[in-house]
Amino acid sequence: MTLPSTMKTVLLTGHGGLEKLVYREDVPVPRPGPGEVLIRVRALAVNNTDVNTRTGWYSKAVRGDTNSAATTGCGGASDADGAWSGALSFPRIQGADCCGEIVAVGEGVDAGRVGQRVLVRPIHRPAGSEDPHALHTFGSERDGAFAQFTVIETEHAVAIDSPLTDVELASFPCAFSTAEGTIQRADLGPERVLITGASGGVGSAAIQLAKRRGAHVTAVTSPSKAEALRELGADAILGREDALPTDSFDVVLDLVGGPRWPELLEALRVRGRYVTSGAIAGPIVELDLRTLYLKDQTLIGSTRQDPRVFPDLVAYVERGEIRPVVADVHPLSKIRSAQEAFLKKGHIGKIALSIP
Repeated sequence: MTLPSTMKTVLLTGHGGLEKLVYREDVPVPRPGPGEVLIRVRALAVNNTDVNTRTGWYSKAVRGDTNSAATTGCGGASDADGAWSGALSFPRIQGADCCGEIVAVGEGVDAGRVGQRVLVRPIHRPAGSEDPHALHTFGSERDGAFAQFTVIETEHAVAIDSPLTDVELASFPCAFSTAEGTIQRADLGPERVLITGASGGVGSAAIQLAKRRGAHVTAVTSPSKAEALRELGADAILGREDALPTDSFDVVLDLVGGPRWPELLEALRVRGRYVTSGAIAGPIVELDLRTLYLKDQTLIGSTRQDPRVFPDLVAYVERGEIRPVVADVHPLSKIRSAQEAFLKKGHIGKIALSIP
């Protein structure tokens, strides 16, 4: 195809409120460098990390929940550590989810990749880094999918063969890879698992991914969302204010944190595993070390992903073992209203964005 010189995109101009998201139609189209591919973005979706990065919530100066200042920005956030791995350079094109088509390749990349339908691996080790723990997130440390075109190293553009629509496929990369990463870190088998924040993108993904491993899933959610989560595979439902049964679960997959966190360890059995990849109710929690050591429990943080996580996920999609959950679709130009809808937490699954 003949590439245009400019594209429509959304620029994040700094940490703060929704006003920091600026829709533009005159941003230069990127060109793929050596080892990279250029992707025409077909669809994308909204994630908590998009909001948290915009507000600066990852800064250690911020101690509150993710929603309290999500439209105005987190007071006291530091630009020096406002993103996952430290400071960002602005403007930045966000967007961790991407379904698209390869339209050009850089030096050293097989030209036969042009025309492939792909999903972008959102969390990966940066190219050329000798640090095994180095982390790049698509749409954070590097430009992402809030645009008509984006570039990524060829190995992170994973081909997919599926009858699902672009919007449906765009609901998978960030939320489902995060959920699969936590499940693999916890080595979940046919056990009893408790999932908090179960109606969100990662939580609803975790229900499906846990069920495909034969787990018995208890989902924590509001009563209005209970039936929808049962349809995704949840075996039991607990309300957000319900007391948790003690000594009942082999694994807790926590996306919430906050003041009720100590109850989660009490809910674990002896030698139970707790794994977290989020803290929407607040990152600062109280730990009774006696619970941890007397019950021989294991605490696991989950951000970095084993290289097999994303190919595994793509294979599940291709085999029809998991299904997309898309609550609504907004045009890219309405990114602010899409994030406002996302922050109301009235939906199940993902809020997607369409590309002009």
